[in-house]
Amino acid sequence: MPEVQKEINSMRHDAETIFNSALSAVNAFNAVKKHCRLENSTLYIDQSSFDLTYYKHIYIVGAGKASAQMGAAVEEILSPRITGGIINVKYGHTAALKTIKLVEAGHPIPDENGRNGAMAILHLAEQAAKDDLIICLISGGGSALLPLPAPPLTLADKQKTIRTLLSCGAGINEINILRKHMSLIKGGHLAEKAYPATLITLILSDVVGNPLDIIASGLTTADPSTFDDCMDILNRYDIKHQIPVSVVEHIQNGIDKKLPDTPKPGSRTFDKTINVIVGSNMEALSAGKKMAESLGYHTLIFSSLIEGDTREAAHTHAAIAKEIRLTGNPVSPPACILSGGETTVFIKGKGKGGRNQEFALTAAFDIMNEDRMVILSGGTDGTDGPTDAAGAVIDSGTIKKARDLQLNPYLFLENNDSYHFFKSTGDLLITGPTGTNVMDLRIVLVK
Repeated sequence: MPEVQKEINSMRHDAETIFNSALSAVNAFNAVKKHCRLENSTLYIDQSSFDLTYYKHIYIVGAGKASAQMGAAVEEILSPRITGGIINVKYGHTAALKTIKLVEAGHPIPDENGRNGAMAILHLAEQAAKDDLIICLISGGGSALLPLPAPPLTLADKQKTIRTLLSCGAGINEINILRKHMSLIKGGHLAEKAYPATLITLILSDVVGNPLDIIASGLTTADPSTFDDCMDILNRYDIKHQIPVSVVEHIQNGIDKKLPDTPKPGSRTFDKTINVIVGSNMEALSAGKKMAESLGYHTLIFSSLIEGDTREAAHTHAAIAKEIRLTGNPVSPPACILSGGETTVFIKGKGKGGRNQEFALTAAFDIMNEDRMVILSGGTDGTDGPTDAAGAVIDSGTIKKARDLQLNPYLFLENNDSYHFFKSTGDLLITGPTGTNVMDLRIVLVK
């Protein structure tokens, strides 16, 4: 094997090592244990303390791809004090729990299992009294996993609306604003039903900037958005004609004050509620930086706030890699650039893929005439779009390798079919469920 290829293979291994190190730092089980501890009968969560002798019952609820692991940590801390609980998780993202019931459900498109689990969670919250404690566990995917449409909306109405929003390029903030105003449980409604019980929410953030009202569509936080904001989003993307008439009418009824809006800041609903971020994208990036430096790379965290068009983000990252090669800026080789966040794919084709695979395929074109460059883009939950891959790892020889296999990479990209492209080239990043979810990580290596 030529020396250059050996070095590229070594860099690919380094990229995966950095990625795995970042994942370990935000493991959901460890994140909960890091922020919560029990001493005698007092539960400490960061700077807050709770005398458990006061509470008659302790209930655990929640949703998300990593919430089962969060539940396992809470059980280890509080068992046998837990009265019961229900958590909705994505199919296959489970853990061995003793007291808490797991409901496996659909993501990103909600399904009937999710609706039934959400209804059971809301019922449990409603039965809690003022001397009860509810611990809510939230991680990425919580919005899709807790579908409970406000009548007369149906699950089918919500499914079609979410598909349309995902396809038109709407960002997660915009999608979750719509979700909150179509739901009986999101947008602070879970906290509303739980009041006057004490409500503690532990959050593994999967949203850029960690806005509490957007993560899992703000189940337990005040909602500053309105029905007017929902209509603005529909108009912005010109999709009113693509979503169910019932949804448009529901939003218009809210604008006309025929329906109450979501609970707002200042409501007594949140007097006995606290929300704690136990894991974030920046924590993962910081751990990745530490590992990259230990491997000998001059390392820079570019940003944890990368949003917008996936292909534009890929062009920017590839341009930074070329700048490093050309001028040694912003860091000199051997260099590692790390970034996080969550970009958006504008779907035009009928292929299969996800934003990380689309990012990697776009970047592969940009660096195909370079030398000794490797780029990894992966979802920290282990899934990228409707695929079994977390993302992909590419290098400066990826496009040549594809052409040697008689593949036309342009056709794959235009058809949004990055999954089948990388399956053919052997460049898929396969991790399985990771036990965490703090958006995406991108790793750019240059030697």
